[in-house]
Amino acid sequence: MTDVRIERALVSVYDKTNLVEFVRELAGMGVEIISTGGTRRLLVENGVNALDVSAYTGYPEMMDGRVKTLHPRVHGGLLAMRDNPEHLKAMEDNGIQRIDMVVVNLYPFEATIAKPDVALPEAIEQIDIGGPSMIRSAAKNHAWVTVVTSPAQYDRVLEEMKRNGGATTLETRSEFAREVFRLTSHYDGAIANYLTEQAADTETYPPVLEVGFEKVAELRYGENPHLTAAFYRDPHCDEPGVGNATVVAGGPMSYNNYLDADGAFEIVKEFDRPAASVIKHTNPCGAAVADSLPEAFLRAYSGDPVSAFGDIIGLNRPLDLETARTILTPSNKPEDVVVKVDIIIAPGFDPKAVELIRGAHKWGKSTVFLQTGELTGAYRHRGKAMRTVTGGMLVQDRNFATWTEKDIRVVTKRKPTDREMKDLYFAWIVAKHVKSNTILLAKDETVVGVGAGQMSRVDAAMIAAYKAGDRAKGSVCASDAFFPYPDGVQKVCEAGVTAIVQPGGSKGDDKAVAMANQYDVAMIFTGMRHFRH
Repeated sequence: MTDVRIERALVSVYDKTNLVEFVRELAGMGVEIISTGGTRRLLVENGVNALDVSAYTGYPEMMDGRVKTLHPRVHGGLLAMRDNPEHLKAMEDNGIQRIDMVVVNLYPFEATIAKPDVALPEAIEQIDIGGPSMIRSAAKNHAWVTVVTSPAQYDRVLEEMKRNGGATTLETRSEFAREVFRLTSHYDGAIANYLTEQAADTETYPPVLEVGFEKVAELRYGENPHLTAAFYRDPHCDEPGVGNATVVAGGPMSYNNYLDADGAFEIVKEFDRPAASVIKHTNPCGAAVADSLPEAFLRAYSGDPVSAFGDIIGLNRPLDLETARTILTPSNKPEDVVVKVDIIIAPGFDPKAVELIRGAHKWGKSTVFLQTGELTGAYRHRGKAMRTVTGGMLVQDRNFATWTEKDIRVVTKRKPTDREMKDLYFAWIVAKHVKSNTILLAKDETVVGVGAGQMSRVDAAMIAAYKAGDRAKGSVCASDAFFPYPDGVQKVCEAGVTAIVQPGGSKGDDKAVAMANQYDVAMIFTGMRHFRH
């Protein structure tokens, strides 16, 4: 059977958006309506006749509404296979009538647990039982039953019924059934995750990880053009970032755009003062903090102007007109370098700033402006980082770690100056966002040289010094892990750094400290490693 005429519908919803209009149209096509509780009251108050489910089942609602639709007359009417004589006889023997449509949406469990300080009993009461049971029954029997779970589906159902003499097609019923199982899987996953969080002291990592991400878009291609790709977001996450950002102008986003934009924004989120980052291939070629956003961008861009072509810019303040002008005409731009910006990700955008960049150059039309919403800092110390491997998933804490002066140990004869300490802290924070092995040089809270993703630390040191050039003189150095040999320390000291921050912990620490003392360079140990693979 392909088309099934709707003669009887059971309606029980929490979200009552456009419900009265929808059910009135169904009734106008001769559909008998069965309903429950508050849903029925709303329908009757608006002149739509609806039979109470208790009158249909012969049993009253009980236990504060926990039990009302869990009854054989409901589920038998949904699950009966109408080409099966035994099923039809069971319906006749037990007074069960066909239910051709279920209109149900679920208690708002996720909205409830998103409220601050929600109590466990309140959350438990928002675990829907009857709703998931009915829509799963209907979805299983979608050969005969239409299951409607969202107001967004109402118009399509009505239009199809009007075209087909009050019937729905198998294509629609099948599509809606697939949506049911996605919905209930996500719903149950949210409940399992919440209850796991409540038992965090005993079960930090659950035996089964429920991940219910929602598809945002299918992308033109993946990391390379011969690969397909899509972007999914975590519906439980309310943190400002790539997952919750909206495209203000430009687009569409590519696979690599998402990765790079995430890298750019996660750096600037670390800082309370105006901050900017410039990203190429997920690594910062520049980053800075300053007293104003235009100055922060100008310093970030100065880190490596050649690499900044086709870059991604991260800002922790809304893009204003002055910063937009600075992006278009950085005063220290080499004459042979033309600025081209692929993405700007920021909490917000002045429309005039967007208009200026989009109209200034041909490339401006394709620049993506990605708006994250206001940064509040409330997200810090939340969530897990997930990464796939073939056949598995790695899950760990997100790396929010920093240090204060009481956490560090000065290991050289000379202590860092106040200026050096400020730069060391800045360099250490940015370095944890760079691929390992990492050596990062900074001066005046501005990145001046980066050696990223190298197989040896001494190579990373040499690259950072080369990138910095003369700017290495008077800079500080951050190393994401210890120096196993003094040669890396020697390279940055020869380049002109005056202070170094590193975790320490190597068997060769004494030699590294001796090398720093030889150049009168201050060195501090944090006892904390920042590998980023």
